[in-house]
Amino acid sequence: MKRRTLLSAAAASATAAGLAACGSGTPGQSKEDPAAAGRSQVEFWGNVFTTPENAWYEKIVEDFNAAQDEVFVNYQVVPGDAWDQKLKAAQAAGNAPDLYIQAGRLDTAARTGTLLPLDDLFEASQLEGLTDISKEVCQYQGQFYAFPLLVEPQMTLYWNKDLFEKAGLDPEKAPTSWDEMYDACEALASVMGNGEFALNTAVDSGTFGWTTVAAQMHVAGHLPISDDWATADAEDAKYEELITFYKTLQDKAWIPRQPLGEGNSAQAFGEGKVAMMSQGSWGMSEIAADYPDVVPVTGMAPWVQSDGDQTHSVSTIGNMKWVVDAKAKEPEATAKFISWALAGEPEVLRPFFVDTQFTKAPARDEVTEVVNSDPSAAGADWSTVVFEDIVPFCIPEAQYPWDVNLAMGDAIQAGMLGEKSPAEALATANKEIQKVIDREGLAEVRAEMDA
Repeated sequence: MKRRTLLSAAAASATAAGLAACGSGTPGQSKEDPAAAGRSQVEFWGNVFTTPENAWYEKIVEDFNAAQDEVFVNYQVVPGDAWDQKLKAAQAAGNAPDLYIQAGRLDTAARTGTLLPLDDLFEASQLEGLTDISKEVCQYQGQFYAFPLLVEPQMTLYWNKDLFEKAGLDPEKAPTSWDEMYDACEALASVMGNGEFALNTAVDSGTFGWTTVAAQMHVAGHLPISDDWATADAEDAKYEELITFYKTLQDKAWIPRQPLGEGNSAQAFGEGKVAMMSQGSWGMSEIAADYPDVVPVTGMAPWVQSDGDQTHSVSTIGNMKWVVDAKAKEPEATAKFISWALAGEPEVLRPFFVDTQFTKAPARDEVTEVVNSDPSAAGADWSTVVFEDIVPFCIPEAQYPWDVNLAMGDAIQAGMLGEKSPAEALATANKEIQKVIDREGLAEVRAEMDA
């Protein structure tokens, strides 16, 4: 799960202990709950997320198990660093969970038969009631292979209004273009102390790989692969400009050379070590939970674009969805749980979106209406930014294999650090992407997807 940092194994173990009522912390070794007797049992695996998300998952399972007597859900927490290994091992042994949480694209898993199609398990109205962007990230070749919980922008801009004012900048106005970002960084650098920076962005190739997809589209009008996935297309001068943007930030020492704390975290911003940061919309949830004193001075806006145009390709849209394993032992019972939790009464979902500080967009419009009607929404000014200024102008995550993203991430990092010129870095990326195309037969995959 590349879109956000998952907690350490120690933290995961602590959370798993807290979920003991829902099942053991060890996948495939659920302790039999007396309440499960005589019911169809659904094995549900999840990760460790933010505190309010963890609490919601625990409560939603408890509430469902108490609300009826036909299905019992065993919820298991799998640490992020063990997720891939545990899931693959369970699938190979025939002990995969019926249901699990997945972020990112599902095209490869659907194409290779890992996931179960859902169309026949749900009422047509339940699937038709999803927002267009939610449908897009949950379908493959016209069939649903997931039920979405939320979508969320993966790149937004946060700024500290107090530091902006101290630097002589308008505290209510964020930069919108690369040139405006340079000007803001220059002003902020004069008021930041030793070990502090004007801006915090990705500095590692992996994070660059997924955070810059929309920027690649925005600056060049295409992604680094031809539309038919037959040819690499990374050697575009516009991509050189994207690398140069990050290189300028690095050369001027406006961004750190090494991560300031855990990757994909708002820690550095919350602690005042940076005046601005690029982060997904979930960053506000972390700020509100862990740094409440910083909330009143925090602004949120779309991430800066090369030309300042924030009406297209401002961010990729991340997502969290529930998927059913192709070999699920209880698919119908699993669908009943999903229908109750995600496709049923909007009030069931209200606490999730309220407690995560209105930083995520629901996958159903009727849920959005309920969430926005909550009294606490009036104090969350950033929710308007997320729902109205960012989400409508996002693009879906790339459908091609992760290795293509990583090749571009490597290029941006190498160019930013001066290890290669932007042109050289992109030439290397182009070769690596072509290797992926040839190795994976991506032209045939794309043709199959388009069929």
